[in-house]
Order: sequence, then C-alpha cells, then structure tokens
Amino acid sequence: MKYLIGVDIGTGSTKAVALNLEYQPIATSQFFYPTETTKPGYSEQNPELIWDAFSKSINELKGKLGDDPISVGLSSAMHSLILSDEEGNALAPMMTWADNRSSNEAKDLLASEAGRLIYQASGTPIHSMSPLTKLIWLKKHETELFQSASKFISIKEYIWFRLFGKFKIDYSLASATGLFNIHDLKWNPESLNLAGISAEKLSSPVQTDYQDSVLIDASKKSLPYLNTTFVIGASDGCLANLGSDATARGIAAITIGTSGALRLASSKPLINAVGMTFNYILDAETFICGGPVNNGGLALQWLLKNIFNKTELKTEDYKQLFKDVADTPAGSKGLIFLPYLTGERAPIWDSETCGNFFGLNLQHNQKHMARAVIEGICYALNDVLKAVEENAEPITQINVSGGFVHSKIWMQILANITGKKIVLVLQEDASSVGAAYLAAKAVGLTKNYPSSENTVPKIIMPDLELHKTYQRNFLLFKQLYTNLKETMHQLYHLNN
Repeated sequence: MKYLIGVDIGTGSTKAVALNLEYQPIATSQFFYPTETTKPGYSEQNPELIWDAFSKSINELKGKLGDDPISVGLSSAMHSLILSDEEGNALAPMMTWADNRSSNEAKDLLASEAGRLIYQASGTPIHSMSPLTKLIWLKKHETELFQSASKFISIKEYIWFRLFGKFKIDYSLASATGLFNIHDLKWNPESLNLAGISAEKLSSPVQTDYQDSVLIDASKKSLPYLNTTFVIGASDGCLANLGSDATARGIAAITIGTSGALRLASSKPLINAVGMTFNYILDAETFICGGPVNNGGLALQWLLKNIFNKTELKTEDYKQLFKDVADTPAGSKGLIFLPYLTGERAPIWDSETCGNFFGLNLQHNQKHMARAVIEGICYALNDVLKAVEENAEPITQINVSGGFVHSKIWMQILANITGKKIVLVLQEDASSVGAAYLAAKAVGLTKNYPSSENTVPKIIMPDLELHKTYQRNFLLFKQLYTNLKETMHQLYHLNN
C-alpha cells in the first residue's frame, strides 16, 4: 500500500499519522515521554526517549500498513535546546520551550534597544522560551558545560543527525530561535554575539522541503527503510496551519493542547513591537504569524486535580467537566479567571504573572470555576487575536485543532468570545497532517499542498448576543492584568 507519514515531535509525546494518496488519514500512532522539573523554572527531557518514541511511532505504522512509506515529513515543537558533542550526543537534558530559568535574562534583553532590534530581525519574541535567552543563561550560569558543547541544537536537529549524520535545521525552526534573521535567511550576528557563540556552533539552515534518504548505518537498525524519503519539514505551529487548511487570507488557526496558539498565514512578517507576535517561516512564500499562550489544557488539568481532587485523570472526568460547563451560564456569574498559572507569553510576555480567580462570592461553586477557567483560556487567545489583527487584515474564520476540539462546548465558547466562525476541518493531529502535506509536495506527489477537501468540516457560529456579554467581560479581563501586574510581580519575587 502506498502512503505518507507525518510525524509531530511534541512536548508530551510523538504523534504520527499515515495518509493514503488521497490524503485521508488511515492510521495513527503515539508514544509518550516525561518532562522533569528538578528545580523551579526547569523543564527538561531526555532526547534519547524522544528518539525512541519517534522511531517506534513510524515502525508501528509500518507494521500496520506493510510497505515502506513513500515519504516521512517532520514537525516538532519549537524552542528546545540541546547541548551536544560533535557526534550528536546530548551533554545534558534537553531544555523544552517551557523552561523558564532564563526569565531574568529575557527581562533584561526585552528592556534594551538590542532586544528591540533582535525582535525586528528574528521575528521571535524576546522571552525565556527562546534558545537565545537560554544560551545567554547557560553562558552565565553553566559556563563549563556551555564551553564544552560543540553544537547547540533542537530536538528535530538531534533526530535528523541520528538519521543522516548531518547537522541541519529547517528555516521554520531556525526562525523560532531568536538567532536567525528571517529577512536574509542567515544566522543573525547580533544574536550570536549576545549568545557568545559562532555560527559554526549551529546547524546549517535549509528550506523546509529539504530531504534525504540515505540513512546512516546506526539508524538502519531502528528504521530499516530502503525506499523512504525523509523531508525535514517545519515547526508544529506552522504545520498546524497547513494541516488545518488555514493558509488562505482571513483564516486563522487556533490550536489548544497543553498550551495554545493563534496563527495567521501572511506573505510578510507582521511585526508588533508591543504584542511581540511571532513570525515563523512555513516556506519560501509564507510566514505564519501569531502568538502562543502558556496555559491551555494545562489549566484544565490543574483544575481537575487541585480543585476537583481527581488524582488520575480519565476521559470520564473531562466529559463530566464539560457537561458542568455547558450547564453553567455564560460569564460564570461574574467570575473571571486569569489563566496565567505558568506565567504568560503573548501578548503580555510576563513570566512573573500568576493565575487568579476574580469576583468569587458565596454563589459560586465548582461549576462556575470550571466555566471561568475555559472562558479565561479563550479570553487569553482572544487577546492574541486582537494583537494579530492590529497589523493584518480582519480575521473572518478560525480553523481549530488540538485536544480541545473534542469538546463542543469549548469550541462554542471560543466562537462566542471571539465573535468568529469556528471551523473544525479534521480531528487528527493537524501538525502531523501538515508535515505529511509538506512532504507530499516536496517529493513531487502534488504540485500544490494537499487539503482536506475530502472531509466535511464542522462549523460553529458565534451567538452574537452572548458575544456582546463576553466583550464586556473581556475588557475586564484585560484591565485585571493591568491592575494586578505590580502586585503579582511582588508576590513572585517573595516566593522565588
């Protein structure tokens, strides 16, 4: 059987989706791995476990489908950092995007003229998520380890080296490092100078359709494929837009998994110095612009575990939660939740903020808190949407993906808060599907990117009366952060 595979190397798991040559999903595979938080602000993973999940996910699909895949396209989470030797061996655990130990370095850089210029050149927000600020922290606090590294790479580069013995990075992931100039497609000298490294310490940047098929001997033992072309692909955010058919004008994409993001395709970067929207490369013609939020499904997990006292989360727990939310009136009877449990990225870029229930009184119960949490996540994404629309044409439609699409009430609340038409194109992982779409075009199976024309989209329209209510509450949501910012920062420094 002839088929393609798209693989998304995510923060909590690696997911692979097989598509037939009509670009319909026909099989999936997923393998999980842990994240370690050994110290406050640390978020680390073992790259070897991720390699194992990557190879197992592909092999499981081959086991189901028989023949070698025609092509495998790669997607991965952004902002990871691995210090490696010349042979691609990790010298320390990988720092994930959520690693926050460089928050002070990011704060100082953000306040400087150098930070402003680097954002304009790189399109990457100045934040502790970025490899740039991670490198500045390592240079200052882990000097011996920093100096011993031959290469500074991401998880996809680590896997690509395991496959082919070459240090390559696609333009998409490079554009998310803070080290790359998205205008001239080269490593940015000003960023390198701040990080204290030379370009030789980084991988060679290549287009997102770059491909190879000659596996090194060590990889042939794990992936014995003789007739497969691997396409380097792009970042998970860019490919989620491609996989959810959100690359046309006026159509944005929202993904909510553990975290969340809103993204819009554009022919040019959409620089916003205040909201610091990101500008990542999908291909030679397309930038994916938008902003990420830290707290998506993560906030629901916290709610169920710490407010509802659910120790081991099950599908039934989420079903009951969403039933309670559907039975609770819009606006949660005046209860507003700031979902900043792990700080926040766009558009406030504040690692020192915190979560907050505002308006609690005797009439409120768990159901109101549950609805307020979901509304708070949607308010945060609406805040990003407003920042993106400042420099773009109006957004008329939002295509959605991620775990939240399994909840009808959550999608309806998102529609009511944003006032936009919500479209669910497919329920498979959009980043994995996007990686397969990119691979199909790269290897010449199709002249243009495929789409999900063979699926029937689910459309959710906003309730415009409820949208008016939510518009008032959204203004209060924004005002709350402004009013509480200084107090939250004082609290942060008292406890850190």
